Amino acid sequence: MAKTDNIQEPAVDTTEQRIFEAAREVFTQKGMDGAKMQEIADRAGINKALLHYYYRSKEKLYEMVARAIVGKMLPTIRQLLESEQAFEDKIRGFIDFYIDIIGRNPFIPLFVITEINKHPERFFETILPKDLPRPEVFFSQVEAEVAAGRIRPIAPQHLLVNMISMCIFPFVAKPMIRILLGMSPGEIRLFLEERKREVTAFMLAGLRP
Repeated sequence: MAKTDNIQEPAVDTTEQRIFEAAREVFTQKGMDGAKMQEIADRAGINKALLHYYYRSKEKLYEMVARAIVGKMLPTIRQLLESEQAFEDKIRGFIDFYIDIIGRNPFIPLFVITEINKHPERFFETILPKDLPRPEVFFSQVEAEVAAGRIRPIAPQHLLVNMISMCIFPFVAKPMIRILLGMSPGEIRLFLEERKREVTAFMLAGLRP
């Protein structure tokens, strides 16, 4: 197999897939700067020369992993924000999806936040796609709901940030929450699953006029 510059998550269980999984573990634990190609090769069960055969540099491998991580979320977020779905259904769908995907990939928020803060130019120029989800349809819906008196006056930007923040924070702060609330690993998993219902109810109640 020839070496590749293709920045996609491998689709089958191959050497590339093992490299991807190993790289994702190392990058999400240590970030771009702290990751070592030797450690990735060791976790993938291959030698370092073979790793460089597939991916010429740590930067190329990082781009593959980071794009795959970001790519898990953006298509559905785009569909939710840009669809003509009813306002309350859109809020429920957004919260359910956000908490569900982070629950299955809990490293995503901290990974993205850390890498944006450390390497903002590289992240925005090489990792994020050019056609990011556009929130204008959702913003227009919020403004229409306010104008009709169905929800209290609120800036659409604040509403969107409020939703994202309430979904993300428990995952970013999970160790602190476990200690603060005295929860076992099983109890914290149940708590985080319950967040879908609780955040949705809280958001909708807070929007009542």
